[in-house]
Amino acid sequence: MRRVLSNGSFLRFYLLLGVALLVVFVIALVGRSFIEQVRREDYREQLAALPMSLMTQQLADLPTGQRNALLARFSEQLELQLTLQPINEADLGYFERLRLEQGKILVAERPWLLQQRLPGDTWLLQARLEEWSEHQWHGSIALLGDWLAAAPENERKNRIAQLRPGSWPLQLSPTLPAGLSPQQQAQLASGGVITQLVSDKLSITLLYQLPGESQWLQAGPISRGDTLPSNLHLPLLVGLMIVLSLIIYLIMRSIEARMARLELAATRIASGRLETRVKVESGDFLGRLGMAFNGMANQVQSLLRGQQEMIRAVSHELRTPVARIRFAVQMVEDMTDQPAIRRQLQGIDADIAELDELVDEILTYARLGGETVNGAELETSLVECRAMAERVIDTLSPLHKELTLTLAPGPEIELLAEPRYLQRALQNLVGNACRHAKSQVVIQLWDEPNLVRIDVEDDGPGIPPEARADIFKPFARLDDSRARSSGGYGLGLSIVQKIMAGHGGSVTIDTSPTLCGARFTLLVPRRDPLA
Repeated sequence: MRRVLSNGSFLRFYLLLGVALLVVFVIALVGRSFIEQVRREDYREQLAALPMSLMTQQLADLPTGQRNALLARFSEQLELQLTLQPINEADLGYFERLRLEQGKILVAERPWLLQQRLPGDTWLLQARLEEWSEHQWHGSIALLGDWLAAAPENERKNRIAQLRPGSWPLQLSPTLPAGLSPQQQAQLASGGVITQLVSDKLSITLLYQLPGESQWLQAGPISRGDTLPSNLHLPLLVGLMIVLSLIIYLIMRSIEARMARLELAATRIASGRLETRVKVESGDFLGRLGMAFNGMANQVQSLLRGQQEMIRAVSHELRTPVARIRFAVQMVEDMTDQPAIRRQLQGIDADIAELDELVDEILTYARLGGETVNGAELETSLVECRAMAERVIDTLSPLHKELTLTLAPGPEIELLAEPRYLQRALQNLVGNACRHAKSQVVIQLWDEPNLVRIDVEDDGPGIPPEARADIFKPFARLDDSRARSSGGYGLGLSIVQKIMAGHGGSVTIDTSPTLCGARFTLLVPRRDPLA
């Protein structure tokens, strides 16, 4: 089983998700039990609210010396054990005192103990009973009716508003409620309390006629309290969603972190850092993917290294026969004075020089393609960009006397770069522009906040948009001709791109807005000299 779990990332994910759901289920059960307990306590408090509120309100309206007689009357009529004591002498905890200060009722069951503070007083009313019965409810309604009958009719609603009815909604009706039998009407007229059952809601309503009045007091229908209040179950649902989301996030974060490392390694290899490898932490699916990724990187690195070594070896080996051919041509040229033969020998010598230059280009390209040539490992120093551009112009102007090579006016710019490679990139671009320009080539330098921009523009035919993506490929040309008049070997722009990649920059091409030919742009990022 352990092997199955270690080799299956997604199986482990589903198992962890199952565990998370189980944890959430347990939390839901515990939360439900807690909420049910709170609901039951609230329900008991709501049931006891009417009799306790009625007694505390009447006791608070009397002087202290007259309260015992009223207390005895309440005790007899409601069959309760009632006591009054100063609240500071009661055995109460901090939160119980706080609830009493807020006017709430403390309810403890089996045996039942009800406690409530008298409004605006420091006395505490305590009521004890074994079980609730119909007698307590009927007695409470009768006491309430007598209390209301003792007040003027216009003050009765104010008295009702002073009470906490809890589960007993109270109302006074000037007419006899409909649906009562003659026996029930007679019971009301004799001062009794009748109980009605509302069948559709299974709720109880108590009715009582105020003594000597044509008003009827209705208490109810009583709410059963069998549903969770929204202020309790909504936080529970929100809490469960938060817990489940957090657990899933933690599970997915582990998988995402490992995938992010794979993505980072792939990005580094794509940028030329073939020495990058992925850390393999387990033998599961992602671990096997990491091992396969490392194997692929090893194979690519090995193939590229072999290719570069072969290019270097072949290029170096070509130098020896080329040198021997050049020596032989020079010997033959010294041994003959015939103009035709000397012209042929001069052509052969030019071909040898071109071959020698091609070997140099191949060696440079192979060297720039090496794994150690990147932005972090180049030996950099401060480069005077305008002086570098002037050196390039001085080098190429004698070779293209029919063209005007100019450096646009601008500020002095210093850049931290590899001087030899950067000048080689600029020289390759200017040389390429000279081969295609009609009359002029312009170099322009731009000093921007985070990089230095170097534009090389010409007034030649330009490069079609569909061909711009291919001209940086090795040995790529805009035509299939290999004639000497077209110039170049198809490696110059590839070398420029390699140099820019080594500096962390790029080379782009578009149309010159002023000369209408091609415009090549070098973007070289600035570096901190202390880095």
